Amino acid sequence: MLHSARGRATVITAAVSALILALVFVLLMLLGRDYVLNRVLRESEETVERVVTDIARGHGAGALVPQPDETRMIQVVGPDGRVRASSEALRGRPALAAADARNGRMLVDHRDCPGFLDECVWVFGVRLRTSPWGEGVLVIAAAPLPDTLSVWVLPTVIAVVMAGLLVLITWWTWHTIGRVFVPIDGIRAEMADFSARGLDHRVPVPETGGEVRSLAETVNSTLARLQEATDRERRFVSDASHDLRNPIAGLQTRLEVLLDEPADHDWKPAVRAALRDAGRLNDIVSDLLELSRLDARSPVPVEPVDLAGLVCREVDRRTPRVPVVTRLEPDVVVLANPVRLSRVLGNLLSNAERHAVGRVDVTVARDGDDAVLEVLDDGDGIPEESRERVFERFARLPESRERDPQGTGLGLPIAREIAEIYGGTLQILDSPRGARFVLRLPAH
Repeated sequence: MLHSARGRATVITAAVSALILALVFVLLMLLGRDYVLNRVLRESEETVERVVTDIARGHGAGALVPQPDETRMIQVVGPDGRVRASSEALRGRPALAAADARNGRMLVDHRDCPGFLDECVWVFGVRLRTSPWGEGVLVIAAAPLPDTLSVWVLPTVIAVVMAGLLVLITWWTWHTIGRVFVPIDGIRAEMADFSARGLDHRVPVPETGGEVRSLAETVNSTLARLQEATDRERRFVSDASHDLRNPIAGLQTRLEVLLDEPADHDWKPAVRAALRDAGRLNDIVSDLLELSRLDARSPVPVEPVDLAGLVCREVDRRTPRVPVVTRLEPDVVVLANPVRLSRVLGNLLSNAERHAVGRVDVTVARDGDDAVLEVLDDGDGIPEESRERVFERFARLPESRERDPQGTGLGLPIAREIAEIYGGTLQILDSPRGARFVLRLPAH
């Protein structure tokens, strides 16, 4: 239990609270002691002050009668240490501070525990030059100090109260943190059960708000992305298996047929068809390997690439079905791998040539901090609701399957992955006619 976050937080809170309460207890004890001592000292001082004043006014023995709120123990001690007069409480008792009286002390102010009293007292006295009892007498008042029982009652009460307060703080901390962790325990329990419920299950989102709600929402968002990635991977494997099965089956069939043909059979057309199937297999495998490297973000060297020069080289090496018209702004440079950018441009040109009717336009320009490359064909275009679908792996529209049955459906997804790796975007935007692919990359 103490190894859990709840236990550690409770122990730390209890320890800090105990330290604070101990400091408060010590402070209260010091304040209580000072208060008691000051009260006793003030009581004896005020009694002596009143007795001396009454003696000066000529009240004589009547001055030794205690008044309300005064100590009951009053004595007049002569210079020889003998009692000259006393109040009723000390009648017949030995002198207090006899040694101080004999030593000629003018002022007495100390604690004393005489044997003839049942308690310790605080003695305060003042020597008078003249008095009804002679010269140089010491007027003394003694106020009793609290006894041991009285001294320990207050600390005991305070200690009990503080111990109860510490227990309450500890319990409240444990209870409160436990309530905070209830939603977290629920999230943990739900996540532990995903093996049985699947990734489409979501953890409960508490209505309390705060960090726990944010945690639950983040977990659900992460699960949604994980489910999306898993579904995409599942579709990817299914589509890849389907696309690989056709050329493999065709290749196998042609080879089996060739084995059954007589020795003088013209085998070249069948071998050419088998080579086409093998080439398609090679294209699919190459695209799959490239996607794997892109998904793993495998590092490749980058360098400044001039987009206008890249377009010129790519167009010159191709034999397009329709004319390719270029409008290239010079000195539009990006920082990327030239081989990967060539692949992006090649995929975009192949797609445009496949759907174009009469021409393909390629534009390179700078737009603020971005380098922009556009590839536009004059074909039928792509419906707006299908513009994102063409970037899904192995997703092919019916028109694409008709125009290029041997395509892999991976060219455009690869192109977008490469664009995003270099901090850019690849989108299909509106155009008067045909499909307009726009590649944006940070300019270098």
